[in-house]
Amino acid sequence: MTQPFTQDLITQAGGPEWLTSKRRESLDLFNTLDVPHEGVEAWKYTRVEVAFGELRPHPKRERATDTAQLPASVQKRLQSTDAGAFLVLDGPDVVYATELPAELREKGVIFTDLKTAVEQHADKVQQYLYSVVPAEVPDDTTIAAPGTTPSKSPDPSEGKFSALAAALWTNGAFVYVPRGVEVELPLGSFRVMSEAGTYTATRTLVVAEENAQVTFIDEQDSEELPSTYAIGAVELVVKDGARVRYVSIQNWGKGVTHIQRQRGDVHRDATLNSLVVTMGGTLSRTEMQSYLRGQGSDSEMLALYFANEDQHFDHYTLQHHAAAHAHSDLLYKGVGDDRSVGVFSGMIKVDLGAQKTDAYQKHRTLMLSSEARNYSVPQLEINANDVRCSHGSTTGPVDQEQLFFLRSRGIRQELAEKMLVTAFLEDVLTRVPLRSVVEYIEGIIAEKVGAA
Repeated sequence: MTQPFTQDLITQAGGPEWLTSKRRESLDLFNTLDVPHEGVEAWKYTRVEVAFGELRPHPKRERATDTAQLPASVQKRLQSTDAGAFLVLDGPDVVYATELPAELREKGVIFTDLKTAVEQHADKVQQYLYSVVPAEVPDDTTIAAPGTTPSKSPDPSEGKFSALAAALWTNGAFVYVPRGVEVELPLGSFRVMSEAGTYTATRTLVVAEENAQVTFIDEQDSEELPSTYAIGAVELVVKDGARVRYVSIQNWGKGVTHIQRQRGDVHRDATLNSLVVTMGGTLSRTEMQSYLRGQGSDSEMLALYFANEDQHFDHYTLQHHAAAHAHSDLLYKGVGDDRSVGVFSGMIKVDLGAQKTDAYQKHRTLMLSSEARNYSVPQLEINANDVRCSHGSTTGPVDQEQLFFLRSRGIRQELAEKMLVTAFLEDVLTRVPLRSVVEYIEGIIAEKVGAA
């Protein structure tokens, strides 16, 4: 078994003993696990080929004193961002940050980078860090009736990259909203990488206490970076009656491999609204999971992706209903062009006793090229007898009559395709109450079809 990373990296990371101990355990686990391959059901259509021994950490970056020193892509986004306060991370370091408004600080809201949070808010970080996305893959076996066979536990190798993220994360974002506090303006982070042949491991931790409310926007962007890896974990803690909206926009440059596990722990009468946008990188594997642990909990899981050239996008989702009277709604829509590959594997699990579950799952793909491929695997596993669950998947080409109609009215090919693609994705975009985010996504779509 190859062991490319040593404990020296843990020592260099520093931090309190409890964190160092957890990092060491996670690294030991990483070094014992195989890379998941096609023989593992959850990774059936995706293979990550990475020479771990050749990877080196992304170099450190100095703090910027002005936004003019930030990457051009970040400067452009900051001109129209919805975020009221934000962090900018270049590789492992925070290079720019704005301050949280005073009225929110007075109410006990915390928004800072995770490394600083470990130093200044250790009690809160220790309580929640690794509680939702542990180093090992969570055992999401359905609780089944006695005498019946529950679902199989995940293959241990599915935790390979989670273990790496748990061991070697360098920084990320930390958000804490106390009980009953509503943060109206979104908070956000802009993550960039600027050196090829490196890796970055980041972590986002959002905690909304009882009846709190917050929106967090997590954007990732870079230029073309061959043989570069972005490993991440996102932990969303949504306590009783709280409401969290989480938006992830991945627009890495060509050559980047993106692997991220996002997981929400949703308590009684709480709501988690998530949006995953995948546009960049050469290979992307994103896992979005909602654990509905409390009665009356609600999870809306939205996603859209546009793969072209030789991009390979893999989305794995889990709606796990562990309590009665919970609701989940998943809508994933994708576009495939050129020789790209799209993968969707989604599961609705309903535990024994999770009566009155109301769960939906829909995946639709629009194919712009006959050479593009798409694999869709929607699944249900139900162990309660009073539920309403449905799933479906459709894949089809552009309607040639619609394209002809637009072309016959003098609209050039690229613009006509952009209009049809945007219309296809519109029912996802209309659910997102963040105007600049929607405009940014529409701009990326225009670039992909050559209509920018």
